[in-house]
Amino acid sequence: MLTLKRWLAILSILTVIWIITILICLLHGTEPITLSDAIRIFWARLSSGMAGASDVSRSTILLEVRLPRVLLAGLVGGTLAVVGVTLQALLRNPLADPFVIGISSGSALGVVLSLFVGLNVSYWGLSPLPLFGFLGGLMTLFFLYRLSHVHGKVFVQTLLLGGVILNSMLSAVIMFIAYMTDADKVMGIVYWLMGNLGSPDMKALTIVAVYSLIGMAVLFGLGRGLNLLALGDETAVTLGLDAERTKRIAFFASALLTGAVVSISGLISFVGIMVPHVLRILIGPDHRLLLPASVLGGGIFLMTADMMARTLISPTEIPVGVITALCGGPFFLYLLWRGKMKISNA
Repeated sequence: MLTLKRWLAILSILTVIWIITILICLLHGTEPITLSDAIRIFWARLSSGMAGASDVSRSTILLEVRLPRVLLAGLVGGTLAVVGVTLQALLRNPLADPFVIGISSGSALGVVLSLFVGLNVSYWGLSPLPLFGFLGGLMTLFFLYRLSHVHGKVFVQTLLLGGVILNSMLSAVIMFIAYMTDADKVMGIVYWLMGNLGSPDMKALTIVAVYSLIGMAVLFGLGRGLNLLALGDETAVTLGLDAERTKRIAFFASALLTGAVVSISGLISFVGIMVPHVLRILIGPDHRLLLPASVLGGGIFLMTADMMARTLISPTEIPVGVITALCGGPFFLYLLWRGKMKISNA
């Protein structure tokens, strides 16, 4: 049973791990920075002082390159994980994930199309890319929802199968658009599609954070409803939940979140599958705790993966999507194998 004491204890532990992970990721990279140097640099910035001559380059690396990137990794990882938790509850399937069922590809197509036709100009300091990513993800999700919606019910198997097929089709369209793009832009698009956090400026990070926090707040408010939906639509309705309304809100928020992060990070796979599964084993399936815990757990995972991408073959950088895929692929196969063994032993 979830109590306030347990809720606070688990989230406090995850928050401490999250902060430690940020610190470790800030210190490690092509140019190692010691803890004492980092404290001195942060203190100089907080006290509005100037870093010493020997700390100028390290200050730039720490505050202007690594800090925005690490924070972005935490934001993107947490967002993808919370969307994964939501979709798995809605579809009652452990393999549901924004990447697997095509929402990420739909968001990526929206962003690539906007870039292709030149609609990536910022207005009043706001980039339209998260909006186009949101619209692409929402249209994809709406199509899948209508495809699998029969007589007032959503058939999970149809939605998952349709999502896998649609994911392949959208990926082909994205590759076609990349092929039709100028040669000097193709490599940038391909690299972005492999998952690339880069070094965003704080304004771009803030804008995406606003999009994400709105979507997360909506999903956090659906924790009890997702608990009931995980039991089945009929049971949820019997217990007084407006199941279809809850689904629509959850799908809409999931599209918003996916579009926001894909617009700035590209396609990063499997975060929404691995993190929820590990956390369910550790803390249980109650979504009132699982949703906020996934934000922290997803951030911890992706920040660590990004640090590996930056350091494994330094100074060459691996796209972070490659690291998550190498971790998530075997995990995905393990889930399939475990499901097979359960069926065999039944």
